[in-house]
Amino acid sequence: MTIPGQRKWLGSSPVKRSIMLVLGLLVALFVLGMWLLSSLNLDFAEETISDLRQRQIADSFYGNLDRIDAHHHLMEQNTKDLARLAQLLYWQSRQAGRNNADQLDSSLTETLEDFPDTFGGGLWFEPDTLVAGPYAVYAYRTGEEMLLERDMTGSYLEREDYLRLLPAETEADPQRRYHWTPAYYKAGIDTVVISLSTPIRTRDGQTIGVASTDWRAEDIIRLVSRVEVTPGSFSFLLDNESRNLSSLSESDDVQHAQRLMQAISGSELHQRATPQAPEEIVSSRQLGSPMQTMNLTVDGASYQLFFARTVAGLVFGIGVPQAEIDAVLTPMRESNLRVALIIGSVFAVLAALIMLLVASILRQLSTLYTDSLTGLPNREKLLVELRKTDSAALLLLNIDAFKQINDFYGHECGDHVIRQLADHMQRFIRTRAAWRSCELYSMPADEMAVIIPGHHTPASLPARLEEMVNFVSLMRITWQDHDIPVHASIGAASTVQPDNSRLNGEELLPSASIALKLARLNQISYFVYDPANRVREAYEQNLIWANALKTALDEGRIVPFFQPIMDIRTGRISKFECLARMLDRKGQPVSPEQFLSIAKKIRLYRYITRTMVDQCFRRFANSRYEFSLNLSCEDLLDTDLTEFIFDRLQGNDLAQRVIFEILESEGIENYEPVREFIDRAKALGCRIAIDDFGTGYSNFEHLLRLNVDIIKIDGSLIRHLDANDDAMTLTRGIVRFASELGIHTVAEFVHSPEVLEQVRELGIDFAQGAYVGMPAGALITEVELA
Repeated sequence: MTIPGQRKWLGSSPVKRSIMLVLGLLVALFVLGMWLLSSLNLDFAEETISDLRQRQIADSFYGNLDRIDAHHHLMEQNTKDLARLAQLLYWQSRQAGRNNADQLDSSLTETLEDFPDTFGGGLWFEPDTLVAGPYAVYAYRTGEEMLLERDMTGSYLEREDYLRLLPAETEADPQRRYHWTPAYYKAGIDTVVISLSTPIRTRDGQTIGVASTDWRAEDIIRLVSRVEVTPGSFSFLLDNESRNLSSLSESDDVQHAQRLMQAISGSELHQRATPQAPEEIVSSRQLGSPMQTMNLTVDGASYQLFFARTVAGLVFGIGVPQAEIDAVLTPMRESNLRVALIIGSVFAVLAALIMLLVASILRQLSTLYTDSLTGLPNREKLLVELRKTDSAALLLLNIDAFKQINDFYGHECGDHVIRQLADHMQRFIRTRAAWRSCELYSMPADEMAVIIPGHHTPASLPARLEEMVNFVSLMRITWQDHDIPVHASIGAASTVQPDNSRLNGEELLPSASIALKLARLNQISYFVYDPANRVREAYEQNLIWANALKTALDEGRIVPFFQPIMDIRTGRISKFECLARMLDRKGQPVSPEQFLSIAKKIRLYRYITRTMVDQCFRRFANSRYEFSLNLSCEDLLDTDLTEFIFDRLQGNDLAQRVIFEILESEGIENYEPVREFIDRAKALGCRIAIDDFGTGYSNFEHLLRLNVDIIKIDGSLIRHLDANDDAMTLTRGIVRFASELGIHTVAEFVHSPEVLEQVRELGIDFAQGAYVGMPAGALITEVELA
């Protein structure tokens, strides 16, 4: 579920929209490129295969055209042989002076029997050339027999079939040897034929008649029908009158075949076909006439016609359904489609995964820069914006007493308060003209930040801060019918400083944070950062000491110093208090006041205690002196540390000489773990002392609840015993109270013989201080009192 405000923050990201738009364009460009590449590849492949298919059809076409031309040539040769036979008999008859008609008839029959592809043939003489008067003879096949017809009446000169054999006046070229007729019905033999004729000439070139052969139409159709390119292809021959002799005549679909033949006949292929040159016609055989093509559509079906003229002047053609020509492309198209679909599917999946991944990364980046509770830009986003800022002011707002709200109403209520504060402040910024250019950020825990862009002097900020503090104080936030009062402290910092120096954008957040701490420390509603307060320098100094302390721990320069404790009755040194010291690089001791407070802030205090325990136990392992170690309540609550101490005490008599000083000034609140440690330590033989007794409000309560052996009276009382009656009275009461409980007393800060004399008079058991001996790295075992 998207939190109100978050939707606006995410949806207003132009970078996210730009990235997704660029990715979408890249995907679309890739898909378009793949489609174009696939189309170009398919077009190239189709063109290549189509050309190959056209060449295959052309090869088949020319092969069949050569076969038909060869048949034409054979008929021409047969006709030529008949003409030569007539010439020979005519010459013999002239030489012998007799009629050779009978010999001509028998020779014609014999010659035709040698021409199996010829249906019939005839010799037609001009009157008074071979014999007196007209003479013609015609032989043709009927089954296995050869019939012969002779005409000496001259009637043939008027018959249509004879007149067809004579070339037209336009064809009366002495160089033209052969004349092909269109297909026609020959009544004498009751069949349709195409006839071929050639002149019969004498040796001196005089034409004396015509020799002819007939080609039966059904034989032509049979010859043409032998052509097969594809299952649905057909072949045809057109004579010079566009009569169609085609394999379509044998088609099962008669009506469609007739419409096809009519369409072919009406296509004027004779005019379209390239005419052959006269020398080509004269030649005995001309193969490879140029093939031409045209498209034809009949009954919605497309055909491609391949056609050319034969040597006889006929038009030979092949018709192939366009679908069957394209059929060779179908597997390739399907294969290309499958490849494109597979690649497209893979790419679509990859593109989807990439888009999802990018969207996820963008969401993660958005989440990285967005606070999940309020939907506002978070601290990381603020830092990014501050790095780019040259001139601005930063306000850092913190809810006062927010821990109490969490503790009393629960964390769910605390989250509700933060969300309500974010919504109200967002509305506050958006509805006030002076604030509309500002940007609100949600910081960790219960803090909000506001960037005010522009040039702002520190003097100009209090008015804005006062306005925002008043707004927050007047907000009404309810939780389960309870009004939750909300107050806030604000720290502010500007790039412009009162001393005319400037902060860069990255320095605004730590400076505003310092100002917020000062506002809370001084218990005021807001504070504007001023470098004159030198708070930053103090923080910097703390960081320097923190680094120095870490380095000293790592290098073993945290060592114990030992302050002697004198037994008042004997005047001898009987105990030592072990105090932590840090040695600088030159080996000089550094006062604990300079590093102990830092150690507690950065949680290194426990490591100092551990190293002190370890070093002191080793130092006094073979000594007769008692020694005391300081432990804070924080140390006693650290189970790892306490277990470390007890492990080191097991199995030796060191515990009989160890005194653990519990720092009373720390304030003992959790008695159970403290009492548990005391009981375990005393069971081993250790003794327990309370340090700095006399400074806290519950000192006597400690004595009653904790089973202690020694109390160390605080130096603030002891140092004034020789001059302050009140200090003397208080100390006397402590000593009397301790004596009645059987608890030994130690006077701290004994710095003069006068104070030591007062300590003796009060009956205190032990004394330590500058007059007895200062802490040192070696054990001071002898007292040299002045």
